[in-house]
Amino acid sequence: MRIYEELFIVRPDATDETVDPIVEQVKTVITKAGGKVDKVEKWGMRRLAYRVLKFNEGQYILIVFTAKPETVREIERRLRVSDAVMKFLTVRIDKKLKRLDKRKKAREKRAARKPAPMLATPAAPAFPAGEPAPSGPAGPAPGAPAPGSPVVAPHPVPPPPPAAPTEGVV
Repeated sequence: MRIYEELFIVRPDATDETVDPIVEQVKTVITKAGGKVDKVEKWGMRRLAYRVLKFNEGQYILIVFTAKPETVREIERRLRVSDAVMKFLTVRIDKKLKRLDKRKKAREKRAARKPAPMLATPAAPAFPAGEPAPSGPAGPAPGAPAPGSPVVAPHPVPPPPPAAPTEGVV
């Protein structure tokens, strides 16, 4: 048994009385063959990427089921003969789910090997025992560089040009 997604597009002018029997027919084919229908979703009217049978939009229906490959062939045969169905696509997703599950297990295994992150504990006060802590502002003075930041020297200011001598000049 494998897991499949069947997505098919029905003509936009088809009513629910036309669409529901197609969905029921697919579900009965699956259950009679010993499969199981996991999910049926009607996505409603969607715009198509390109014109199909002179239509620009269609009704999308998604069915997720578990069945044998022979059942999928029968479902595709029935969708191919239906006049209301414009396009259909069957995708086997059990390989994808298996790959995602394998990736998840590998990620959990790596996480188990990695040591737990160190929690930051507050440092002990730097005051000698018995001396009270100074009662001043808790942080650095305004305009002072933050602790641990690199100290940047101010740009040197060039000296002013020498004054012109005023004596003896006429």
